[in-house]
Order: sequence, then C-alpha cells, then structure tokens
Amino acid sequence: MDAPQKPRGCTNLKLRQVTRLVTQHYDTEVGKTGLKTTQYSLLSHIQNLGPVRPGDLARAMRMDASTLTRNLRPLQDAGWVEVAAGDNARSRSVQLTESGRAKRQEAQRHWRIAQEALNERLGVAHVAALHALLDETVRLLDVGAAAGMQP
Repeated sequence: MDAPQKPRGCTNLKLRQVTRLVTQHYDTEVGKTGLKTTQYSLLSHIQNLGPVRPGDLARAMRMDASTLTRNLRPLQDAGWVEVAAGDNARSRSVQLTESGRAKRQEAQRHWRIAQEALNERLGVAHVAALHALLDETVRLLDVGAAAGMQP
C-alpha cells in the first residue's frame, strides 16, 4: 500500500484561490438582486436564527463582532435588517424586516441558480465530497481551537 502523498504548496493559498473563484461565481448570479453573496448569507442566518443577539450571530457565522457590525450596516441602511433593544438594557437583537425577508427570498432564487450551475460544472458527487471534506475540516479545526491549539 502506498504511503499518503505529502501536501505540496500552501493550504491557505489554495483555499483562497478556490474561495475567490466560487465567490465570483455566486456573486455574479446573486448580484443581480443588488446583494453580495456575503450579504445574502447574513440575511439567511438572521432569518434562520432571528431574532438573534449579535454575538450569537457572529459565532454562528464564524466572524468577529466588528466585522459583523460593519456587514450589518448596509443591510440596516437599506431597511432589510433591524437592530433593536434586546432582553435588557445592555443587549441587542437582530432581525429581518418584511422587506429584508422579501430581499432574501429574491436572492435565494438566484443563489439556487448559482448552486445548480456549480453542481453541474463540478458534478454533484464532487460537490457532495467537497462539502463533506469542508465540514470535517471545520469540525477538526473547531476541536483544535477548543483545545487551545494554535494553527
């Protein structure tokens, strides 16, 4: 039996290259709604979790609080997201407005087109295998982070 081949090159570079290509693919289609893919993802998370505290939303999306605040601002300005007082004076709650739900639904149709095109281009089995590998990688990195391991 052959020994596993040692990885060549920088994993971070390879992931960033794939991420750029995939993001361009989705942004081209989802952008027809006036949203970036990241904004669609944020609207989707808020819909699925909301009303949700900003800290919980940031954790669910694996982003820091300042990035979340920066990404919420254009959605608030457009009237799609509302940040209101939470359960107590120190907490806040994020939720979609009616127009935010409508915008997310519009963008979801375009996201589906982009997803189906990617499935066709790469093959459903390849995409499913990629998802499984990415999910397992996130799980392993989360376990390492919880144990205090440095990347």
